[in-house]
Amino acid sequence: MSEKESLIPLHGGYRKLKSFQVAQLAYDVTVRFCERYIDYKSRTRDQMVQAARSGVQNIAEGSQASGTSKKTELKLTNVARASLEELRLDYEDFLRQRGLEIYQPDHPALVRFKAKRCATLADVRKWVKEEHGQTGTSTDRQGRTPKPSVKVSASPCESVPKPEELVANAALSLLNLACYLLDRQLAAQAAAFEKEGGFTERLYRVRSERRSR
Repeated sequence: MSEKESLIPLHGGYRKLKSFQVAQLAYDVTVRFCERYIDYKSRTRDQMVQAARSGVQNIAEGSQASGTSKKTELKLTNVARASLEELRLDYEDFLRQRGLEIYQPDHPALVRFKAKRCATLADVRKWVKEEHGQTGTSTDRQGRTPKPSVKVSASPCESVPKPEELVANAALSLLNLACYLLDRQLAAQAAAFEKEGGFTERLYRVRSERRSR
């Protein structure tokens, strides 16, 4: 063994995980979405918020638990993945049941959303306003206010979508990315567990090394 192995390796650091960051933004969007578009008496409202929260919390808990249990890390990461999948289905149901469009990956509005690389709820809300034609007026290089015109972000053939359609599809895009990242995360965790084992195997190696010294 070339380097001394630590009994409890570095763990946590979940705030730096891209999966955590995207899931957290999806959570923020979901809370706002449910406040505006889901009846407060509906069970779906609570279920969507709880699923979004579960995704975030289990990524964090799994990362924190990885120091002493790779098995727990795998289990909690998988719970996070399942929770976000449940939330993704809720958004799809919302759109389908109301006759709203579920955007394909190459949908112009969705392409613009991905290009924005939104990091906060405010970024998502700004994009929705731009797509819905509600952005404020701007000025040219001489400080003059241009005449009102059709929004330039959308192509002439596009109709103006409802805000709830835009927000739901933005949330779906975030969830698609989060699920993809978690799938990769799970694969990496499984490979590491298969190669290095868990806490018990690490404890054996550390004790064996100490005895040999």
